Amino acid sequence: MAAGSMLHVRMDENVKAQATRALAAMGLSTSDAVRLLFHRIVADQAFPLELKVPNKATREAMAEADEIIRSGRARFTDAETLIADLDG
Repeated sequence: MAAGSMLHVRMDENVKAQATRALAAMGLSTSDAVRLLFHRIVADQAFPLELKVPNKATREAMAEADEIIRSGRARFTDAETLIADLDG
């Protein structure tokens, strides 16, 4: 095997812990998972997950969600309004 190099990744602790448990259940370490990811990228010359640029409607919905979170306000005042909007 060729000489290795280190890869340092900053990661949310909770996400790391959950992923580590899931990987362990599959018999993999986090290092194994990263090596597999990189090998797939090399072999396929693509990221192994489908990544898309969000369309205009999705970007608007994401911006609205961000604003709701920032303001702490609810989009609907009651369940009936919410359901009416869903039925739209």
